Amino acid sequence: MSAPGFTGGRLDRADRLRHDPDALAAATDWRARLLVLGPGYEPQVGDDGRLGWTSIADAPEDAELVLLGLADDRAHFAAITGESGGAPFRSPRLLAALGLMAEGEAATWGAARSVLDWHARHRFCGNCGTGTAPFRAGWGRKCPNCATEHFPRVDPVVIMIAEHDGRALLGRQAAWPQGRYSALAGFLEPGESIEEAVAREIGEEAGVRVRDVRYVASQPWPFPAQLMIACVAQAEDDAITLDRHELEDAIWVPRDEVRAVLAGEPGAFVAPPPYAIAHTLLTRWAA
Repeated sequence: MSAPGFTGGRLDRADRLRHDPDALAAATDWRARLLVLGPGYEPQVGDDGRLGWTSIADAPEDAELVLLGLADDRAHFAAITGESGGAPFRSPRLLAALGLMAEGEAATWGAARSVLDWHARHRFCGNCGTGTAPFRAGWGRKCPNCATEHFPRVDPVVIMIAEHDGRALLGRQAAWPQGRYSALAGFLEPGESIEEAVAREIGEEAGVRVRDVRYVASQPWPFPAQLMIACVAQAEDDAITLDRHELEDAIWVPRDEVRAVLAGEPGAFVAPPPYAIAHTLLTRWAA
């Protein structure tokens, strides 16, 4: 089965260079490449499904750079832009580009998008309020006043289906495309295990009690920087009580119908896109 979207990146993240300014400077030579990004961090994707790169010489003279990694001993960077951090807008053009990317390309773009957005959100020290500056090849920011070091954060999210009598519980939000149903999801809270978060979220959103939570797969999600933790849980019953603040609807779908929808046949729901781990989760459950 295919790996979850936004995984399988081919760049060597080269952590050794993050701690060695001289080696990093040496790697930032004429061969170094710069990721081409448009407004909103939108990627440029060629007909071959590969990301667009240009020479590091095309970076603005005062640009702050993030080392994405090495490929064939050539350094690959992204430039920290003046964009402000905020709720990411996924334009139709971006969604189309995600569907065109060759294997591993979305992982590289997703890492760049997440860390650049983090820089936009963390220009000031959370401890004293002083403006911060990038260090460690762009994988951190440091306060010149109190010396506090800040690093990109990743927010864990559980995404899961409950199963009961050969059926999967799927839900939909009102803002989604017509007919789209997907796995339920929610952020882990402090002091909570993955298993506890799965049970709480399914109970809160659909009123279904579950047990026997099992892990399936994980995926980085760059909107802006989550780690999606996919699980399946066994439902104790199939009675649904919706939280209308979270879901517009929830349904139980038999395994055969999930298989049919994933195969492109019409059914009771429209499947999540292949780059979403909900698609991976349903595929593996159906199999």
